[in-house]
This record gives sequence, C-alpha cells and structure tokens, in this order.
Amino acid sequence: MRVVLAFTILIPFLALAADPPKTEPKKEAPKAEPPKAEPKKELPKAEPPKIEPKKEAPKAEPPKTEPKKETPKVEPKKEPAVFPGEATIRGYFRQQVKEIQDTTLTGYKTKEEWEKARPEHKRQLLDMLGLWPLPPRTELKPVITGKIDSPKFTVEKLYFQSKPGLYVMANLYLPKPAPQKAPTVLYVCGHGNVVKDGVSFGSKVFYQHHPTWLAEHGYVCMVIDTLQLAEIQGFHHGTHQLGQWWWQGLGHTPAGVECWNAMRALDYLETRPEVDTKRIGVTGRSGGGAYSWWIAATDERVACAIPVAGIADLQAHLLEGYPGRLEKGVIAGHCDCMFMVNTYRWDFATLAAMIAPRPVLLGNSDADDIFPVAGYRRLAEKTRKIYELYGAGEKFALLETKGPHTDTPELRAGAFRWLNRWLKNDNAEVTDPNPATPKFEPAQLKVFAKIPEDQRNTTIQETFVATSSIELPKSPEVIRQWWPAKREEMLKELKEHTFRNWPKETDLALKPAGDKTHDGIRLRAWDFTSETGVELRLWLMTAATTDKPSLVVLNALGEADWKTWCADLGSEFTDVLKVSTPIKRDEAKFKQNKAVMEKMKWSFAAVCPRGIGPTRFAEAGNRDEIQYRRRFALIGQTWEGQQVWDVRRAFQTLGKLGEAKEAPLWLQGKGDMATVALFAGIFEPTVARLDLWQLAPTYKTAPPMLNAWRHLDIPQALALAHPKNVKLYVKDDAAREAWAWPLEMQKALGKETLQLRVVGE
Repeated sequence: MRVVLAFTILIPFLALAADPPKTEPKKEAPKAEPPKAEPKKELPKAEPPKIEPKKEAPKAEPPKTEPKKETPKVEPKKEPAVFPGEATIRGYFRQQVKEIQDTTLTGYKTKEEWEKARPEHKRQLLDMLGLWPLPPRTELKPVITGKIDSPKFTVEKLYFQSKPGLYVMANLYLPKPAPQKAPTVLYVCGHGNVVKDGVSFGSKVFYQHHPTWLAEHGYVCMVIDTLQLAEIQGFHHGTHQLGQWWWQGLGHTPAGVECWNAMRALDYLETRPEVDTKRIGVTGRSGGGAYSWWIAATDERVACAIPVAGIADLQAHLLEGYPGRLEKGVIAGHCDCMFMVNTYRWDFATLAAMIAPRPVLLGNSDADDIFPVAGYRRLAEKTRKIYELYGAGEKFALLETKGPHTDTPELRAGAFRWLNRWLKNDNAEVTDPNPATPKFEPAQLKVFAKIPEDQRNTTIQETFVATSSIELPKSPEVIRQWWPAKREEMLKELKEHTFRNWPKETDLALKPAGDKTHDGIRLRAWDFTSETGVELRLWLMTAATTDKPSLVVLNALGEADWKTWCADLGSEFTDVLKVSTPIKRDEAKFKQNKAVMEKMKWSFAAVCPRGIGPTRFAEAGNRDEIQYRRRFALIGQTWEGQQVWDVRRAFQTLGKLGEAKEAPLWLQGKGDMATVALFAGIFEPTVARLDLWQLAPTYKTAPPMLNAWRHLDIPQALALAHPKNVKLYVKDDAAREAWAWPLEMQKALGKETLQLRVVGE
C-alpha cells in the first residue's frame, strides 16, 4: 500500500494542505568590533632572547577635547537573555578541548618517533588548509609595474598569479648596491589595509617600515598583500560576518589561500639572482603572524621564522580569552584566515612543532587582548619539548614584551636580532629598530593602475577547494557494476573526513522524564545521553487508546518546528515538553492529531537536536550563535554534523522502547532538518523510510557537514540512502530537476525507492 504522510492532521510541517511554518528571514551577521585595548597587567616574564633596552616610542598627539555635551538620559541596562543550553554548550567545548589537549604532542620520547610521525602531520595540515594534494604550480607570470629609487634601496612594484587569476600584489625591496645571494625575508602582512578616497592600497603600505629596515640592513625583502586587505579585496570573513557556512561544508579557509600565496612567493624569490635560497626567513605580525606559522610549517625552504602576535592555543580561542568582550574565548576577535579547518583535532602547539628544528621566535605582548599570555605560553611549553628532542632548545624562543596588540619597537628589535642571528650569523644587539628612511606615500607603492579583468581574488572561495563532481556512467549496466564500490568509497570519505569526530557509542543512560494524558492524547518523554555532556529529550505522542502502534515516525525538529510541536499540544503538556511559559493550543490541529492517531494507530516521536528548543544556546543569527558555530570547526565538527549524531541517538532510543520495537520506524525532517535527517538515515540501519521536505539540493544552501562537499553533493548523499524508501517533497516541477542523478541511478539499479512529490512552498 502506498502511504504518503499527508499531515493536514498532525504536525503542520508535514502537511500537504496546511500552511508551512513561517521561516524567519536571515539576519546579516554583525560585523566584528575592533578589539579594545585593556589596561596593562603585570605578568611574569617568559624567557626572551636578550635585546637592546627599550627606546621610548614616539609620543602620540593628545586627543582633541570636544565641547561638553548634555549627558543623555541613561536607559536601564537590558540584561542579556539567558538561554537554557548555554551552560551545556560551554561545558561541551570545555570537554572537547581537554580531549584534544590531552593528546597534543604526547607519546614522542625520541626525535626518531617524531620524525616518523611528521610526514603524516604535514599531510594533515595541508589537508586542513585545503591544500592536499598540493595544487599544480602553474606559471607565475610575474610583472614588474614600476620601481622606486631610494638612497639605500630600490623597491620593485610587482604582481604574480599564484593560480590563474589569483593575483598576489607585492613590493620587493632590494638593497644598494644590488646584492648577489643576500639573506632574504618574506614579510606576510597582517590586517592593516590603507584606503584613501575609496582606493585600497593594501596592507603592504601599512607595514612598509618592516621591509624598509630590512633593506637598509642588507636584506632582500618581499612584502605581500593579504587576500582581503589588498588592492584587489577578497574575503576572509565567510563565517565570521557573511553567514557563508558552506565554507565549513567545503573545508575552505582563507588560511589556505594565504599559505599558498606565500609558497608561490617563495617560488618567485627562487628565480631572483639577488636571493640566497638557503637563507630565507619569514615574519609578520597579527594575521601575518598566523600566516608565518602556516608557511613555515608546510614549506621547508623557510630557514627561520618570527611569527609575531599570531597564535594561541584552543583553550584561549574557545574557552578562556581576555577580560571583557573576549573573556569566553578570543575566537570572536579573529577572522577565518586565522584558523585551519581542524579535521584532525590539533591544538596549535602541533602547528608550531612542525617547524622544528628550524629556528623560531614567537613574539607577543603581555596585554594583547586577542592573543592572551596564558594561551601562547602553554603552547610554547609544549612546542619546546619537540625542539629538545633534536637537542635544539636554543632554536625556539619566546619574546614577551610589554604592551597591547600593537607593533612595538621592542618586538621589532627582537625579530630583527633573530633574523641577524640565524640568517647572517650576527649576534650583535639591534639598536635601531625604527627605519631611517621616511615612509612612502600609498600611491607610490601601488602595483595596479587598473584591476585585471580576469581576477579571481574576489571569488576564489568558490574554487580554491574543488567541489565534488561525480559523473554518473551513461550505461545502466555500467552503473550497476560501478555503484557498489562507489557507494563504499563515498561512505568511507564521510566517515574519515566529515564525521570522523563523532563519539564512540556509549550507554544512552535512558531515563523516563514524563507521562501525561489529556483529552485523549498521551505524551511521554525520555531523557538520553547523546554524548558526554549532551543530554537530550525524546517525546512520543500516541492516542490514549493505543497500546501498540502500527507505525512510529521520528521528527527531527528545527526551531520553528519545535514551536509548532508545542502549540499542537498546549499548556497541559508543558512539564513534559520542558517548557516554562504557557502555550496556546491550536484546537483544530489537536483534534486532527487525535483523530488520525486513533484511526491509524500511528505514533509520532520528536527530538530537538542540540541547540534547538530546550537546549538553545543563543539567539538565532546573533553574535553568540555565530561564534559558537565557528567553534565547532575548531574541534573538527560542525553544529549540524553533531545534530546528525543526536538524531541517530534518538532513533536508537526509540528502538529500546517496548512499543516501538515491533513497529516500522520512519524518520523525517524539513528544510535544514531534512539534511540532518538524510545523513542520520544513511548511517542508521533500522530507518525503514525517510520523508524529506524541501531538502536543499546543493552544498551551497544546505547545512554544512564538515568537508563533505569535497567528496559528494546532496544528490549523491540522497543516493546513498538507497535501497531505503525515500519520499522527497519539493516545491515545484522545476525543483525536480536537481534530483536527476539519484533518480537515474536507482532506475539503472532496477529498484525505484526514491519518489518525488510536488507540494508547493
């Protein structure tokens, strides 16, 4: 018998004739505020390399005093909303960070043990940057667009293409007289763009005092713009500000673009006769500090590195930041370019250790509100142990100076001395950390007179990591031979790269949590443990007269669906629902629900995966929710990927209930929850049927599953559910076209278990 869930009579989002729940319009993610400098605190000093005593920094002009204005009336401070799941989510991240910390750089007692593990670590890092396998080294096509002549050096304004259409803008500082085989520094800029009259000149203008000093002291120095803060402005803030969560699903991070651009900059430097390729150092501060870590860890051509104010451990990023707006973790103070997609669950000490035994100076200030002292000291302590395995403890040092997150003479002096020591074998003190040459005007350092029409900088996030494109064989016979192995391959990729950090299955710790009968409807609830620290509730609704249901349907509820579920039941069930406020019952739907359950002997179960309903941890779309969502990628997960796990565990809970053991078990979801239900159904063998409403047809609009879209898109995921029965409800006939791939596949297999039905909005 053909059964279609025509829920004009039960849960509104299942209705074919009823109006669907209204979807809240997406809110633009708030822009990050610039970090505020906090008052300096006296902290114990780490062991810095010896540098020249501090010079007084130039005094800033006092701020102009504005005329006094009438004090505005102060409104009572509105207390932030307290969400029921906030304590749970914070505890969850604390537990996850501890698990990662406990396994970071442990088990290496000899240099040989570390050396044996290092190649796989390098592969993992490149993979987490979207660089595995490494892209082809296409022709750089370098062009010098102009030169600036200065008494002590020449500046060449140039660009090259790290990939076709991905332009890197640079200034190359060459000492006078023109050197042969000189020590060389790649300076990778941080976030310091210079914009005048709407024209972007790039961060290379802001940081020009660094290459100026180096050129005055005999170094060749190439300074390169970042992807975003450049003459061509790309994007660093996909998840931070733009709501582009598909970056997580694709495994894209602009950190990978910055690393690749730096690799290609080294390729260019190797072509220059002025450069000694055995004596290349890299340095940068803030964002450039992070990029210094990426390039030094992945490219052995870097002979020494000085990353300044560019790293902290996971504990600082996700849990304990700096007093004030970042006290719950400094991740909110950083854009996406600062992080890899942490598939393999590294702490950042592993990144630093990858450079051993090459010389590294970690520079930072002691009142830096986005790189807290404790965060980089813990990291340095772990990293130093790997250097000691090489007998090279002197090659790793921490330079900690006074001050906030600013570029100070003390930090520059320490960096320059480190370069002199390891690239020139010069241990003399640096007494002049400020360059003698005046700064150039922004227009003098500008590379492009006109932006190239073929530039891909502004869209590189679309293609830097290749999306999956799986072509279905043309012949049905070939499909039948090809599909079994291809299916296993896709499942393997999902297990290893998307859901590899699901927990091990443990006891559900199932506990009855309520039983209420009212007006002929019975609602029961059970609390269960999805994973350590994540307690959820499963509800089962039946007619009061039904002992053994003929069918049990589990609904994966989104936030709007949860509110509708509650309204369909009313205030009489608030205790079981775990709701503290009164609910106005929808009388018509209550009666419909009761009638269908009595007639069909169906039961309807529901679960709110983590972050929904009773475990909501922030207001949808606000700053807190954005930063919690970003945290998941730093522990090798996505929020929605863990919701898949929650739905799986709810389904397992259902299977343990006596009345549900003998009935068929179906699973359904709508919108984002359709994607969650699909992946849960793929991995749960007892799901007999899936009902998916308005399933997103592509990774670009679907909830992100970590790295999944490198290996398959939603149509292929839908095909993985075969041979389960799947009912797909779509908006219109045009929407059917997106599902041609699985429809053609199942037709070739001779078992058409996927059925589509047009239901409108």
